[in-house]
Amino acid sequence: MAVPKQRQNSSRRDRRRSHNISKIKVADTQKCVSCGEQKLPHRVCDACGMYRGVQYKKVVTKVGA
Repeated sequence: MAVPKQRQNSSRRDRRRSHNISKIKVADTQKCVSCGEQKLPHRVCDACGMYRGVQYKKVVTKVGA
């Protein structure tokens, strides 16, 4: 049985797995506490930038012109 000679680093491993992100189902998401949008668990919300009551990301909204 083949055994790898060296450990594969996390960035190479994550690049290999990156195409699997499109297979996320609605059942795998949860509702954001602050805005109510669907988001991945344990991630900052893309809509409002909040995670566990703390603002981590500044969200800019487009103004229709």
